[in-house]
Order: sequence, then C-alpha cells, then structure tokens
Amino acid sequence: MRQPLAVVGVRLCVGALLLAAAVTATPAAAGSSSRRNGAPSVPRAWVPPVKSDRWECIVIHHSATDFGGAARFDKGHRAKGWDELGYHFVIGNGSDTRDGQVEVGPRWTEQRHGAHCRSPEDYYNEHGIGICLVGNFDEGPPSAAQVQSLTKLVRFLCRKYDIPASHVYTHGGVTHQTRCPGKNFDLKSLRRSVR
Repeated sequence: MRQPLAVVGVRLCVGALLLAAAVTATPAAAGSSSRRNGAPSVPRAWVPPVKSDRWECIVIHHSATDFGGAARFDKGHRAKGWDELGYHFVIGNGSDTRDGQVEVGPRWTEQRHGAHCRSPEDYYNEHGIGICLVGNFDEGPPSAAQVQSLTKLVRFLCRKYDIPASHVYTHGGVTHQTRCPGKNFDLKSLRRSVR
C-alpha cells in the first residue's frame, strides 16, 4: 500500500530532526559527568539538602578489614552503642559494594557531627568530614578506583566548604593513637591532587 507523499515527507523530517538532536546533544544533556558552569558534576547525594558551616577539615580512615560497606559498618557501630554509622562517607573495595563506589551516610545527609575521630574537645568529630575506605592499607594500597573516587570526593568537599588541602588529614595523623589508614595510604599524593 502506498502512503501519501505528505505522510512520507513528515516521517522523513521527524527522523532527520531526531538524528540531528542525537548528534548535537551535549554530554551534559546526555547525562554524562562533564562540567557545567565550570563545576565538576557530582552525584546529587554528595550535595546535602541542608546547609552547614561546621566543616573545617576532612579525616581519612580505612576499615582495616578486607570487606565491608556502609550497612555492615552501621551495624557494627550500633553494636558498640553508637546511634548509627560514624562516618559521613564510605568508599567500597568491591566486597559489599562496587570497587570505588561512594556511599553517603545519614550523618552527611543530615549535616550532623561524625563519630569517627575522638580527640580533645571532639574537634575532628564536630568539624571533620569522616571518609572511610574499605580495606587494610597496612597490607596493601587502596585500589585505583578507590583513589579516583576519593580524589573526586575530597576535591568537591574542599571546594564546596573552602577546606584547604592542608586540612585533609588521616585518623592516625591527628590522634597519634592508631596507624589508620595504614602505611600504604599516600596522604601527600591526595593533597597534591586536590590543590
């Protein structure tokens, strides 16, 4: 059955428009992680729904375990009598979650103090963003995916809250009571990468 010439013409025009739109779509419109207005694209969960001016530093931890994730650590922290997960973020190693996956804890969503770094006057819990990478970095380094995610997250947090790279610390570096996050964690490299 032959179609009227007008119908064929309309279909050709619509097809051409759809093809042109697909070819000229910008990466941002296509949902990629490109830059918009000069700011790096980050997951929505990293941007809290409430504002806070409490954050002055970032404290990096390792779990000192071969496996884990936010749900498992939350359960462990509650077993210790804590109200919930002590960290603001957890970065997976491929055991409980994808390698390099950044999990956002409820303390971050609610912009509440951490429970990850006890110190005099509790400064690092009150004003420090706690990030835990799953793994034991006394035994080996974090994975490349973890380092990439950590760098992106720390860079975002430093810019968002005007935290200088010199205020990115390790748990052991501020308490001197632990080797966390282990001898194979390279703080100098992380600080260089977020400047």
